[in-house]
Amino acid sequence: MSEKLEILNNQTHGALKMHPIGGQHPPFVMVTIGEFPAAAAVCPIFFTKSPETGEFYAGAIFGFTEGELLVEDADRRDALFRPLELQRQGFFISDDNIVVDLANSRFGAGASVELFDESGAPTEAMRRIQWALGQIKAGIDATRDFIRQMLDLKLLEPVDVSLAFDDGQKLQLDGLYTISREALAELDDGDVVALFRKGYLQAALNVAFSMNQVAVLARRRNARLTSA
Repeated sequence: MSEKLEILNNQTHGALKMHPIGGQHPPFVMVTIGEFPAAAAVCPIFFTKSPETGEFYAGAIFGFTEGELLVEDADRRDALFRPLELQRQGFFISDDNIVVDLANSRFGAGASVELFDESGAPTEAMRRIQWALGQIKAGIDATRDFIRQMLDLKLLEPVDVSLAFDDGQKLQLDGLYTISREALAELDDGDVVALFRKGYLQAALNVAFSMNQVAVLARRRNARLTSA
């Protein structure tokens, strides 16, 4: 364990404070299957491969370039959708312990959100992080199983996202995959029922129809560029 990673406890970290979110909102954030319905309502969901492992994972797009946030109010505490990955930022699970990364920008100068109260009990903000960590731990395995089934049924397909804007800018998003609506429609009845009973059919539809959000974000970006 590095010197900046420490097992969280109310004695050593009783005075530690955090920011609601550390640094800029990233444009692409990992999400788990339980987050798909809320994510699909405001942003596109895609699958991509981890550069380290080559394994597929799911992520939600909030912007097309670094530092760009196109989902309205996504950086607010009361955002319509706030990914678990951002809620737990700076905190991890190791065995049965919560580990805190003190080098994370979430704990930088000016942080004001307390982790523990005067009695040493977790604050409401800390309890939300504990909940988010638990949801991620359970959701990662469920998401992996969902993706395995999508691959087994040949429902994942690469997608070409090419965007052009009124100011002449062009963007190409590479390495993204989605759920094929055509392949879904051609599934055998038995496969459809099996997916439905596991909740995977709805999750697949969430991903497939979240593609509509690409156009929404592109229009929002175009409006910003032309009004600048």
